[in-house]
Amino acid sequence: MEKLFGTDGIRGIAGKFPMDYSTVCTLGEALMDLLQQEELPPKVIIGRDTRESGKWLERALFQGLGLRNGEAVSAGVIPTSAISYLTKQYAFSAGIVISASHNPYKDNGIKIFSSAGMKIPEAWEKRLENAMASRHREIEPKTIEVYPEPTLGQKYTEFLLERFPEKNPDRNMKVVLDCSHGASSAIAPFIFQLQGFDVVAINSSPDGRNINVSCGSLHPEKLAESVVEAGADIGIAYDGDADRAIWVDESGQILNGDHTLFVQTQFMKEVGRLKSDRIVATTMSNMGLEKALEKWGLTLVRTDVGDRFVLEEMIKSGANLGGEQSGHTIFLDDCPTGDGILTSIRMVEALSIKKASLSELVKDYRVYPQILLNVPVSRKEAFSLYPEIIRTKEEIESQLDNRGRFSLRYSGTEFLARIMVEGPDRNELEDLANRMAQVLSQHLG
Repeated sequence: MEKLFGTDGIRGIAGKFPMDYSTVCTLGEALMDLLQQEELPPKVIIGRDTRESGKWLERALFQGLGLRNGEAVSAGVIPTSAISYLTKQYAFSAGIVISASHNPYKDNGIKIFSSAGMKIPEAWEKRLENAMASRHREIEPKTIEVYPEPTLGQKYTEFLLERFPEKNPDRNMKVVLDCSHGASSAIAPFIFQLQGFDVVAINSSPDGRNINVSCGSLHPEKLAESVVEAGADIGIAYDGDADRAIWVDESGQILNGDHTLFVQTQFMKEVGRLKSDRIVATTMSNMGLEKALEKWGLTLVRTDVGDRFVLEEMIKSGANLGGEQSGHTIFLDDCPTGDGILTSIRMVEALSIKKASLSELVKDYRVYPQILLNVPVSRKEAFSLYPEIIRTKEEIESQLDNRGRFSLRYSGTEFLARIMVEGPDRNELEDLANRMAQVLSQHLG
């Protein structure tokens, strides 16, 4: 069996390998065997986003876990970070999320968390892959009724409500929430309304197929229009499983995860919450963030793209704040996983306590021009196998020298090569990115 786990779990088209019923059922079996080998209780929690395939994939997991005498509890539709929190807090041996995050509804995926609420290590992933390969066969689906346990969602809601500030609360803010027709659709508007905010919720009516369709964190343009039209103080866009959040300020300007780190670093430093002089981000974060942190006597530590790499470095370096430009932000004192709703609570807290608009909080952040290109590839062979690709990469890096940055990597979930080039001159960057894209297409397209 081929490698199943990418940088964010297993993903594929629902109904086709590896997201077919038999393979997912076999995964449930293999996970239960692994837990027994590790002498952990056979108790697993499962959550999902709003995709129509989520229900039958959940049944497949229940069947597979049951074949090995495992106990599964459903949390129903719930954000990814909720499973991370609940797994750790309520002594589950593993947590499973059925979601393909920001991907279209036809896709789905599975993420697995350890009892510590962190994504399982690569060694566990390899053990699961080997076990699945040895026992894979066609499995006849059983009729299984899955009833979500409502108290689990309530416990996660309580966790979030406890994160709202008790001092200097400003509940006069108007917020627009773009729920991407995903896992935040019910919980995010409820939480902000319960706290007394003036809430406008958009894209919060999931039908199983409209998740992420022209909305959410990948498509915040309509959110920007809604913020200006409503005269709101802030717009917040989640993705399908609500583990990321990006922003729109009161003027309609779209802001990303780098802006989150900029605002939160300064705010946490001022209120005494920042525990390290290191902030962790990835190779995709803008040079502007790096330069801003230098002015504050702080260091930006970069990792490979993927929130699991950010978390690993945070633990290693003692940092309690880190994240990705895409909107994953980890507040390690609260949760070891990116949580879009928690992040939005922290952002409105900063606005409230500093008594400033979002545009004022980011006005000193200089964004360097950055070009991102996705190049479709037919395979993911090592770039080092192609001398022309390596030569072009080295020439681009030499031309940029210390004025900018260049990154070339494969997507962890799609057959894409991702090009990032950054520096002071946008025209130069576009030329360099297109040059690299042409070489990639020639050899790997």
